[in-house]
Amino acid sequence: GARPAPEPAGLPPVHAAARYADEVRATLLAHKERGALALSGPLGEALSGAVRAGLATVRAPGAGGGSVLLVPVPSARRAVRARGHDPVRRIAYAAAGELRRAGVPAHVLPALRQRRDVADQSELDARQRLANLAGALTVAPGCGRLLSAGRVVLVDDLMTTGASLAEAARAVRARSWADSPVRGAGSSISGPASVYGGETRERRGEQRNGPAQQWAGRRSGRPPVTAGADSADGVVDGMCAAVVAASPDAFEISRN
Repeated sequence: GARPAPEPAGLPPVHAAARYADEVRATLLAHKERGALALSGPLGEALSGAVRAGLATVRAPGAGGGSVLLVPVPSARRAVRARGHDPVRRIAYAAAGELRRAGVPAHVLPALRQRRDVADQSELDARQRLANLAGALTVAPGCGRLLSAGRVVLVDDLMTTGASLAEAARAVRARSWADSPVRGAGSSISGPASVYGGETRERRGEQRNGPAQQWAGRRSGRPPVTAGADSADGVVDGMCAAVVAASPDAFEISRN
């Protein structure tokens, strides 16, 4: 797994195939910025490995195995227009194909949409990225119940601060809660929220500041962030995330 520092509240467990450096960095940039679309195959293969690692930590809904739903983090519309393609979605489809060939019932569900413009993140620090993305994503109409019927894996090409994945997770949890037939007092959101090997941000006190306060307003009718069910075998209910690469320092925090 990989974990940024500081870690944004609500970030699900993240698995990365590689460190963002050297050849990996060059390959991702060539695919994203220079239109080397043939690289989506090997990048998708790498992402599929990260997805498989993440699935080992997520309990399937209901009694059955459930489909695996790869939910890409959407690129800004202006970026897609400039590049001529959506790199994360392209890699997600390649990964889903790899997973199906390995017997995993995986499908891409492009459920997330940007509901407002966001600034370019390249020059922003971790706190600025969180503020820039807070509330920026929403789930497309009709996708909420689909999301609740499978194992959700948020996918992206790169994780730096974790802000994009945390916002994607917030949007999915909000929609899943709104579509849940059981809501109200005493109910909780299915989702790992902040579970890493049994450690939660609630214990570390990391939910006191930042955009996570959006979840604190019970009077607004929105649910609070809660950690998902944890068990002795390390398996949790809810979603996970998978990326092709993560910042090298995201691998340097001890999790034992």
